[in-house]
Amino acid sequence: MTKRLQVLLDDAELRTIQRLARRDKLTTAEWVRRRLREGAVAGSRPDTASRLAAIHAAYRHASAAPAPDIDEMLDEIERGYLPDGSTA
Repeated sequence: MTKRLQVLLDDAELRTIQRLARRDKLTTAEWVRRRLREGAVAGSRPDTASRLAAIHAAYRHASAAPAPDIDEMLDEIERGYLPDGSTA
């Protein structure tokens, strides 16, 4: 099922969209549908700046709380499995 959507544009905006649609060899309606789909997809993904900020924050946390080397971590894990906390 399809639905109609009415969008009011001033004359200059409409002429610009019509020109862009002609350039892409599309109808105005198809051009608008495609731009709306692209906008929906782009809006569902975090922007590059947000992703980089998250990476930088994670890096700051990693350097603030260093983990022991792998052998020490495995020993700690092993001790956690033993009932009295002793080493095997």
